[in-house]
Amino acid sequence: MIAIEELSKSWAAGPVLRDVSLVVKEGDVTALVGPSGGGKSTLLRCLNGLELFDAGTISIAGHRLAEGGHPPALLERLRRDVGLVFQQFNLFPNMSVLENVALAPRSVARLPAEEARSRALALLERVGLGSFAAARPVTLSGGQQQRVAIARALAMQPRVMLFDEPTSALDPAMSAEVLDVIGDLARGGQTMLIVTHDHGFARRAANRVVELVAGRVVRQGSAADLLE
Repeated sequence: MIAIEELSKSWAAGPVLRDVSLVVKEGDVTALVGPSGGGKSTLLRCLNGLELFDAGTISIAGHRLAEGGHPPALLERLRRDVGLVFQQFNLFPNMSVLENVALAPRSVARLPAEEARSRALALLERVGLGSFAAARPVTLSGGQQQRVAIARALAMQPRVMLFDEPTSALDPAMSAEVLDVIGDLARGGQTMLIVTHDHGFARRAANRVVELVAGRVVRQGSAADLLE
């Protein structure tokens, strides 16, 4: 589902990713761990086409990315199949929770408004927020906003879900809410790659772990082996 081969990227200050190679199989939940500044979030952004890279290749959800620029048509197809949930929720404050979730199916996938609305409502029920459909994001807790962000990403029915530090801005109770949703997705066979600093969260959420240090993969294996 995801195959990264010898991926490298540099900023003006120096390399941030160095010959990164890893595989995420279909249905796997893989946690990407390691110290701050190690390249984890940059790698995730490369997978969604938000960052360009200098060398190597990425195959993800049937799409292939190579060094240099990516054609807009490729990025549009890629982002239909690869959902990304950010650390900061990035919800539209002027829209209701329901409108946030229904927006992409209606405007990108061109679903009829009623079908997009029905899909959004079903996803909000799935993440435990059906009763908050009419609410504005600002009235929700951090954990609830992150669950809305997950529902919004799922609304495009992606084959792969990417999470960038989904619980770093949340307290333990709110983190548990997000973990419950990710656990439900895992039981449904959703392929996921999760960047996190929280080894406890990684141990509970993932079946595989990849450790990235100074832009290099230094260890990878089962969560039980690497995090105990």
